[in-house]
Amino acid sequence: MSLISEWLRERRITEVECVTPDFTGIARGKIVPREKFNEDDGMRLPQVVLVQTVTGEYAEGITPSTDPDMVLIPDPNTIRLVPWAKDPVAQVIHDCFHFDGTPVELSPRYVLRRVLKLYEDRGWEPVVAPEMEFYLVDINRDPDLPLQPPLGRTGRPETGRKAYSIDAVNEYDDLFEDVYDYCDAQGLQIDTLIHEVGACQMEINFLHGNALELADQIFLFKRTVREAAIRHQMYATFMAKPMEHEPGSAMHIHMSVVDKTSGKNIYSNDDGQPSTVFYQSIAGMQKYFPAVISLFAPFVNSYRRLTRYYAAPINVQWGFDNRTCGIRIPYSTPAARRIENRVPGVDCNPYLALAATLACAYLGIVEALEPTEPLTGDAYSLPFAFARELEGAINQLAECAPIAEVLGEKFITAYCAVKQSEYIEYAKVISPWERKHLLLHV
Repeated sequence: MSLISEWLRERRITEVECVTPDFTGIARGKIVPREKFNEDDGMRLPQVVLVQTVTGEYAEGITPSTDPDMVLIPDPNTIRLVPWAKDPVAQVIHDCFHFDGTPVELSPRYVLRRVLKLYEDRGWEPVVAPEMEFYLVDINRDPDLPLQPPLGRTGRPETGRKAYSIDAVNEYDDLFEDVYDYCDAQGLQIDTLIHEVGACQMEINFLHGNALELADQIFLFKRTVREAAIRHQMYATFMAKPMEHEPGSAMHIHMSVVDKTSGKNIYSNDDGQPSTVFYQSIAGMQKYFPAVISLFAPFVNSYRRLTRYYAAPINVQWGFDNRTCGIRIPYSTPAARRIENRVPGVDCNPYLALAATLACAYLGIVEALEPTEPLTGDAYSLPFAFARELEGAINQLAECAPIAEVLGEKFITAYCAVKQSEYIEYAKVISPWERKHLLLHV
């Protein structure tokens, strides 16, 4: 009996949620009865499920006109319980393959695997640690109405700035008890919980580890927090900028690289000083972050977060313990030397954001780039380095040949097509601002 079958039998599983992440990071797949689950043959889904827009539409010309299937094979390392299910239910993340056994290049999980293989070929393994910011908001049934903070245990909504307040987090103790229980049941390695700057904005950090495993955990974590919030009569949102006068939410990524033979951090020399590879990685991020900004900021809303003086970076400056920079170097011991990518919004697909971060660092090493001098002042006083809206970001990604070579040309073409479709659909919407200020005044 296989490991998965034994696992299902021991826990008396009744159903299996067979899932794979699409471009948005939504779990696509099938729920099958335990007796119908076949880990050897997997299951079939149309390839187009990977490339739906966030509204469920399809971009033209990025999959064959015959609308073929793909084969999804479960990764046994990802099987977990669904802790909020009434009956014993399992979930397992699948990888996507063509019928000839080759990987589907549009799969976000494969895109990350592709980048990790480049590091593996050099005898290296990236180590990452994500930080996830999100908002708790009141139930909102009308999308035309602004979001509001939910009621806490005192019966009052949160007001003002409560950064790092313990009492403010305790307002939602019951919810976070469920979040921690659900994460523990799934083996999600979460670390600290803090209250961020915004009204009812929280941050949960993950323990550092393997990039693919962390991407899987974030993929499941978002689903977990949303589910827990609904059970407490509120929403959890991972929009980058859900409220007009509040800071946006980020997914900061700490990364380093270890030598698989020695286990040493290659960002530090034997004498404890920063290595050449460390500086090259920073330089690669500086050069290529503008090209991959649509992977860090994938929706029209994402660019509302990337504004001056709102705790989000606007350029590719780097500095030691400088949170105004897009690339921050936290103070650490030589063994723990790392780079923090502060650019991605929490609305990004974790597989693609990690793949893009690692790809930019890798290109810096391959091209032997040199970074600018570290910034000691305020990066907000310097010009923007990123596109200010989604369409410009898409164009930059489409034109960057080195990134396409690392992430895959088919993926880049499909991703840009999907994002272009989303942008066109959004551009048709008439906003309340336009009705308010233009209806009777122009």
